[in-house]
Amino acid sequence: MFEKKSSLNNDNTNDPIDVFRPMKGSAKVIIGNGVNLKGEITKADEVQIDGDADIIVKTDNMVVGVTGNCKGNVETHNADIWGVFDGDMKASGTLTIQEAGKVAGTVEYQNLQIKLGGKISGDVKLSDKIQPIKQGSKENEDTSAKSLQEAIKKDK
Repeated sequence: MFEKKSSLNNDNTNDPIDVFRPMKGSAKVIIGNGVNLKGEITKADEVQIDGDADIIVKTDNMVVGVTGNCKGNVETHNADIWGVFDGDMKASGTLTIQEAGKVAGTVEYQNLQIKLGGKISGDVKLSDKIQPIKQGSKENEDTSAKSLQEAIKKDK
């Protein structure tokens, strides 16, 4: 009646529900306020930058926080910019620039949302299909990419 049964607290390493192992799809990188980082981030599901970063990133989702200052090359599906971004960005989903957000550099996006007060400058292109940053060069750019000015002229 009072026999000891195996519990969930055993040390079985084959247990798929291990509290010390992150769930699949939770590869998140946070660069905190006051942190300076220079380097490359690969295979991350989400990258959040609240400090200063000079990086090369390939991720599904990227957030530059209000205190964030990011430079570099970014390839992402969705980007949400609350702070400052300067560099090359390719967003195959939606690029959202919040009220205090500032984006400068070469930006290629599929969908763009700019909140009142947000700023964007540089070479901005709408693209139906985003090519990875490392595969393309200035000479081999996709001919279907249009500048923001060309897209506005054709819509009128």
